[in-house]
This record gives sequence, structure tokens and C-alpha cells, in this order.
Amino acid sequence: MKDHKYFVYMIASRSRVLYIGMTNDLHRRVWEHKNELIEGFTRQYKCHRLVYYESFDDVNKAIDREKQLKRWNRAKKEWLIAQRNPTWEDVASKWYMRHQFEPDPESREKLALTGEE
Repeated sequence: MKDHKYFVYMIASRSRVLYIGMTNDLHRRVWEHKNELIEGFTRQYKCHRLVYYESFDDVNKAIDREKQLKRWNRAKKEWLIAQRNPTWEDVASKWYMRHQFEPDPESREKLALTGEE
């Protein structure tokens, strides 16, 4: 049986407009937001920065949490984000920077030391 993961996330614009969503593939979904592949609110308000997320094994718990967060007032949402990410940095900022065949910095350093680069 395959394990499933579900994510509730908050993505923000530079001016801190917030969007709350749920997905079963956080990396794909954030990529879609960053590249404005999804029409609607996040494209209109340029919500590209992943500022908060939670993971769940049960889809119903994820849906319930998403609904709960959407009911919260702005101050409570900001408080939750600040607990893990007080400066609202994009926690996905480095997820897409390296080509899949490019060695990571540690491997590159080892190759340079051996002269194989």
C-alpha cells in the first residue's frame, strides 16, 4: 500500500497577501504558483512565496485543517506563520535552483579535489 502525504500551505506575495491551499504534491504545486500556471487569486496577487506548510497522512485531516485556517482571522494566521518563519522568507526558495543533473555543492567540491570536474 502506497503512503500518501497531503499538505496544507500558505503562500504569500511580497506585500503579504495570503493564499491557503491543500495539495498532495507540495513541490509541484509551489512550482505552479511560482510560475503562474494557475489562473486566479495567486496569479492575480503574485503569491509566489511559500511561507508555511503542514503535512498530513490523512486527506480528511488536511481538508479539515485547511478549512480551519481559512476561518481564522488575519492576526491568527500571521501568528502561526511567525512561529516557524518570523521573517516570512520563502521556504521553497532553493527547491528549484539546481538542474537535476547538476551535482550538489558538496559533490562538486569532492570532484574538484580529485580533479574529475
